[in-house]
Amino acid sequence: MKRLALPLGLLLLALIWLGPLLGAWRDSFAAHMLAHMGVIAIAAPLIAIGLPAKWQPGPNMPAALPVLASLFELVAVWGWHAPAMRAVAETSLAATAAEQATFLLAGILLWSTSFAAPAERTHAAAGAGALLLTSIHMTLLGALLALSPRPLYGSGEVTCFGIVLDAGQDQQFGGVVMLLVGAVVYLAGGLCLVSRLLADAPKMIERSDTRPDLARDQR
Repeated sequence: MKRLALPLGLLLLALIWLGPLLGAWRDSFAAHMLAHMGVIAIAAPLIAIGLPAKWQPGPNMPAALPVLASLFELVAVWGWHAPAMRAVAETSLAATAAEQATFLLAGILLWSTSFAAPAERTHAAAGAGALLLTSIHMTLLGALLALSPRPLYGSGEVTCFGIVLDAGQDQQFGGVVMLLVGAVVYLAGGLCLVSRLLADAPKMIERSDTRPDLARDQR
């Protein structure tokens, strides 16, 4: 799986960036959100898994790095979804490229640092917290977009997958995509690290219980 992860991630990026999501359907917010989630929640973790060992952070990295990566992703995601920034990205190819590069960098940084040392309890706890924080803020943004009483982006009709949507429907669809893909994937990643921590807890307790016995035997 590790050997296939990097090619699969790069293939997915090519399909997203060269396909209609950012081409013929670039005016659709729902298409943008499908591209966004494909980059950060699917392609980024695949690329992070498949990176050569020399490019991956190791156990010696600062334990707080995953949390800093999560904060960077929070700023990137919320910043690029501000209505003014969204309008720029829709009308400028250079802005779209910058947006997508930011999403990819933030995703790879967060996933690679969160799972850099899952066997180390401190690193696993920091990674779990970072991924769960990301899931929370994506849930909030997705809910805001899906439940907003008025569209925040555009005013006319758009086409996505051959379906004509008005601005409100387009935004609601995009918000639901963020909730179903982004929030769920990051939640699953965080819970995976939490389960590892819980599985290791009995071993830690057992080791701590045996140390006094060893000390008494040495006496």
